[in-house]
Amino acid sequence: MSQEISVSFQAVKSKVYKLIDAAIEGDKTEAQIAESLERWWKHVHPADRQVAQKYLLLVLERSHAGLNAMAKALFEPPGHPAMEPISKAEATRPARLI
Repeated sequence: MSQEISVSFQAVKSKVYKLIDAAIEGDKTEAQIAESLERWWKHVHPADRQVAQKYLLLVLERSHAGLNAMAKALFEPPGHPAMEPISKAEATRPARLI
């Protein structure tokens, strides 16, 4: 018996954010995220796929815009020179609390 998947905007947003959180935490690789999304898509009823795709693209578009705004605010603060880029090793090193 196939599993029924909700394609509401909130359900799609929740799925995307869970996958983003898993990537940030290092719990899933890009390949695992792609596999998870493929499995999810297979459970979406064909009649619901157009709506699911619309919501998925909308969530991704808004997430991308939000991330761009944060990056711009972080690296291009008004009246301040841009922050120095850091190496990948520095980015993955735990932060020191002062």
